[in-house]
Amino acid sequence: MSMGNSSDVIVVGAGVVGAACAYYATRSGLSVTVIDRGPVAGGTTGAGEGNLLVSDKEPGPELELALLSTRLWRELAEPLPLQIEYEAKGGLVVASDAVAMDTLREFAKRQEKAGVPAEEIPADRLADLEPHLVPGLAGGFHYPQDAQVQPALAAAHLLRASGARIRLGEEVTGLLAATTGEVTGVRTTTGTVHAPHVVNATGTWGGELARRAGTELPVLPRRGFVLVTEPLPRVVRHKVYAADYVADVASGSAALQTSPVVEGTPAGPVLIGASRERVGFDRTLSVEALRRLAAQATALFPVLAGVRAVRAYAGFRPYLPDHLPAIGRDPRVPGLLHACGHEGAGIGLAPATGVLIAGMLSGAELPLDATPFSPARFAGGSGPAAP
Repeated sequence: MSMGNSSDVIVVGAGVVGAACAYYATRSGLSVTVIDRGPVAGGTTGAGEGNLLVSDKEPGPELELALLSTRLWRELAEPLPLQIEYEAKGGLVVASDAVAMDTLREFAKRQEKAGVPAEEIPADRLADLEPHLVPGLAGGFHYPQDAQVQPALAAAHLLRASGARIRLGEEVTGLLAATTGEVTGVRTTTGTVHAPHVVNATGTWGGELARRAGTELPVLPRRGFVLVTEPLPRVVRHKVYAADYVADVASGSAALQTSPVVEGTPAGPVLIGASRERVGFDRTLSVEALRRLAAQATALFPVLAGVRAVRAYAGFRPYLPDHLPAIGRDPRVPGLLHACGHEGAGIGLAPATGVLIAGMLSGAELPLDATPFSPARFAGGSGPAAP
């Protein structure tokens, strides 16, 4: 139980990953304090589209994490689907030509073996799912498990439901440690908070917090823009994206990459992405990125050509070089755990991340092998993320 400024666990970061870590840790019987230098969902979470995707992930550890999260998101959303704008609307991946369609078909076969259902949609049936799609596409695949939430609302509701103590507007400047090296808490701009465990859920700033703790995690920001249209009737029913989006997600290129990703929202606006580039924390509006997004979206949905884009915003995905998040104990700082580096999938992967972190903290059996996500892989070793 927490007393004064002490608790069992300190979670640094009030985005959706930090909120999920807090939520599942408290349900494991631990007392939790969440600290953030800004507001709830003030970083990457607040700039996200809220994608809960399995359709863009190759079979392997990340897909296993996504499948677990898909189930957990359904459980979390059951009592409050309207409050967090949860929609199990499915995803539609489309191919422009026969070559792209063959690529999608092979990808879907590999996913099916990993437990992901996908239905091939021939060209003449695409309009049944999306009446406003451009004619002439070669076909696509429908992924019924894909869903969406409003990420800031999801983070806020998870934090509220966790019962954790929340400290906002308070930056963590360093970790406290015993003479033997074990973590004993954190130092903030307003004082100290004590706990034997600290979870680094600071997203794109995960590398900076790691450095302040005396360790390293090679998290880099990967900038992306989203265009938001005026409110519309539901002209886009699913999350719709082109086949080359999957390749962009897996790419490690620092150059600007764009591929059309278009989806409607319950509130009416259509969200248009996706762009990726590594330019540090530069928030300068990229006219070229927005031009490409608009052109690609209207090529996919010609009806959008006459629609106003009312705003655009930037966000930074927390990128790790092997495209897997860091989830687990840091082998160099006893008591420090990482839960960051999810790149563009943090909202979708948040519940499974929270369950893993809670299991490691409480000693519970983990629902999947967490070894591939271990931060030890960045310390010259490949040790397991031991509970």
